[in-house]
Amino acid sequence: MDYLSKITAIGELVSDFAEEGILIVFNDNAPPELAEMSILHTIVPLDREVKPGDKVVLGNQTYLVTAVGEEANHTLRNMGHCTFKFTGKNKPEIGGHIELKGNGMPEVKPGDPFEIFFK
Repeated sequence: MDYLSKITAIGELVSDFAEEGILIVFNDNAPPELAEMSILHTIVPLDREVKPGDKVVLGNQTYLVTAVGEEANHTLRNMGHCTFKFTGKNKPEIGGHIELKGNGMPEVKPGDPFEIFFK
């Protein structure tokens, strides 16, 4: 089953990270010090591994997963957390990163989708 979540809040520091081509996501029960730098979303189960070739929807934009760090699926499953980088590289720099290829950075707001469609 695909991962179908909704964005519930945008932390006040998200735009600082977005300028660096990074978006951090967490379940909406994240502690305040993590919430301020994150896009928070509804808690949904992750019952499949995210892999290259899958698609991620953030707001009204769709991205292709090009690489998944060795820790990303674990933290996404347990905390709804990962760091999206928008470089399209085929190897992540850090184990918690998921590399995405698409048309620039998304603009998101509460109520927008955060979804992963498995190939």
